[in-house]
Amino acid sequence: MAADRTVLNAKINRFRAKVFNMVSTGVIDEPINRFYDVLSIVALCLNLFAAFAITFDYMEEHYKGLLLAIEGVTTFFFAIDYVLRLLTANELYPKLPEGKSLCKYIFSFSGLIDLLSFLPYYLPVFFPAGTSVFKLFRVARILRLFRINSYYDQLNVITEVIMSKKQQLLASGFIILILMMAASLCMYSVEHEAQPDVFQNAFSGIWWATSTLLTVGYGDIYPVTLTGKILGIIISFLGVGMVAIPTGIISAGFVEQYQKLKTVGDYAEEENIHFIRVILSTNDKWVGKKIIELGLPKDVMIVAVQRKKDTIIPRGQTVLEVGDLVVMCAEKTKEIQPIDLKEITINEGHSWNGVAIKDIDISRQSYIFMVRRKGKAMVPKGNLVIKAGDIVLLYEKHLKNEFV
Repeated sequence: MAADRTVLNAKINRFRAKVFNMVSTGVIDEPINRFYDVLSIVALCLNLFAAFAITFDYMEEHYKGLLLAIEGVTTFFFAIDYVLRLLTANELYPKLPEGKSLCKYIFSFSGLIDLLSFLPYYLPVFFPAGTSVFKLFRVARILRLFRINSYYDQLNVITEVIMSKKQQLLASGFIILILMMAASLCMYSVEHEAQPDVFQNAFSGIWWATSTLLTVGYGDIYPVTLTGKILGIIISFLGVGMVAIPTGIISAGFVEQYQKLKTVGDYAEEENIHFIRVILSTNDKWVGKKIIELGLPKDVMIVAVQRKKDTIIPRGQTVLEVGDLVVMCAEKTKEIQPIDLKEITINEGHSWNGVAIKDIDISRQSYIFMVRRKGKAMVPKGNLVIKAGDIVLLYEKHLKNEFV
């Protein structure tokens, strides 16, 4: 019985891993995963189209039934997607117990967005009185567009900029908040006696300060006394400068990030240099040898050695030690045939899991040249069995058409 239960659990884990690969955005190693990604994007686009189109009188009059059907079907798809993500939450957070991984996904930003993308659609069935409020929450489905970030690296720059500048943004936001509160209290003190119905309390001053500092200027609240007008002019000037701070921070972050990407790309294209990092372990033959004794090819150069917290500029007489991080570089050779390097992470549901390398069906022009298991590199011998958690490195040669 115990053996049967173990086999059953293994099958369940494999199935759950396959489902996780399917619902994970950007995992396209199998046709069903690519199909699910396309289906998710199409469902989201159709859902948003229906939500916008039904607000037009002509579309509602002629195509209301079709638009409601599209919304119903796509929302049901969102509900199924959420259930599948709940079932595979442990694959998303494998280091946590199943209950904690489930809770972490439910209360994560993406989990809440996934929940709000379908739940408000069904809540009016159980709570008819709150239909208008539930419709407001249905707007959250548009936030599912953030999943498209996984397909386009350039869109991730937005997140990277905000994360890298979060301290500066928080500081500027705190300064703006202080200025807003000070402006509201000052204006309330000056204008309350002149127009008590308008500046009734400090909150009225906050509304005026917000509309003024953010240059919205609705005009429903404004100072009428001379002192209030002078104070309003000063606060307006301060507001233009203070609100421009976070804008400048984000703009500078975008410029820095794109400049960094451009610099790295231009350097890689102009110099055609590849860098490799190697950490020396106890059994490596380089340990205890001088760099001059390694016999490296003439086109390969050791450019740095990281030893604990120190960076050593390598000389010929530098002796390598266990734990050294050796950084090597080599010039890209243009004469050889182009090679595509691929890195494949094996999980429970992968078709290679539990299969020996000699039995893996791959192209004749594809070669497995390394298997990394728990951080250690392994020689890909034919009898080596691939396991879940392994990282398989392979390359593919592109044969030139010699008959043209």
